[in-house]
Amino acid sequence: MSDNPVKTRRDGAIFEVTLDRPKANAIDLATSRIMGEVFREFRDDPELRVAIITGGGEKFFCPGWDLKAAADGDAVDGDYGVGGFGGLQEMRDMNKPVIAAVNGIACGGGLELALSADMILAADHASFALPEIRSGTVADAASVKLPKRIPYHIAMELLLTGRWFDAEEAHRWGLVNEIVPSAQLLDRAWELARLLASGPPLVYAAIKEIVREAEDAKFQDTMNKITKRQLRTVDVLYSSEDQLEGARAFAEKRDPVWKGR
Repeated sequence: MSDNPVKTRRDGAIFEVTLDRPKANAIDLATSRIMGEVFREFRDDPELRVAIITGGGEKFFCPGWDLKAAADGDAVDGDYGVGGFGGLQEMRDMNKPVIAAVNGIACGGGLELALSADMILAADHASFALPEIRSGTVADAASVKLPKRIPYHIAMELLLTGRWFDAEEAHRWGLVNEIVPSAQLLDRAWELARLLASGPPLVYAAIKEIVREAEDAKFQDTMNKITKRQLRTVDVLYSSEDQLEGARAFAEKRDPVWKGR
């Protein structure tokens, strides 16, 4: 067992998080709490703009809950820490882009972890499933998130049957943004992260808050909140130096220099 199940790499504004817990990168309570602290660090550090979440090795992204740890006493309803299971799927006010680089098997809570990212890149050998149904349990987070990302009838089939599907099918239904050869997966994730890191962080924050606000609201209600500047990130954006910089750069026909303020 790895002494350090969560490894991080920081390069400029990009933060790479690797779940590295042999043999399969399963998540127990202690690992989930560590991941929560790691993603909170990312969320709260103004110098960091984009995160990548991936798994160690080439076979597993994450199979979800560690059943061996559960057999040894880890409670399924125990303390997962800030951010809930895997530290990301319930992290409040995560207003920065997160990219999942799925490097292998992503099933159960592992697929739910990937669903917590904004974009998903998959290695060409990656595979996915929500097998909880076969053990008489519910994939609760996936039941909320999956029907919002792919067609309802497909999401329900996957939830109700627990069948496996490959990267090609995941891409066909829109779950995966891109399929990448395994050896190039992280390079592509970093390429995308650098593109995002060069963009306007205050706009990203506003987009993510608007999307969250709109999930359970009528269109016009959300638009009224935006217009009245009742969403914190929108108010910050419209009062920022970056808002002026974007207009000036456009008028001067140059690339903007984003400062995040």
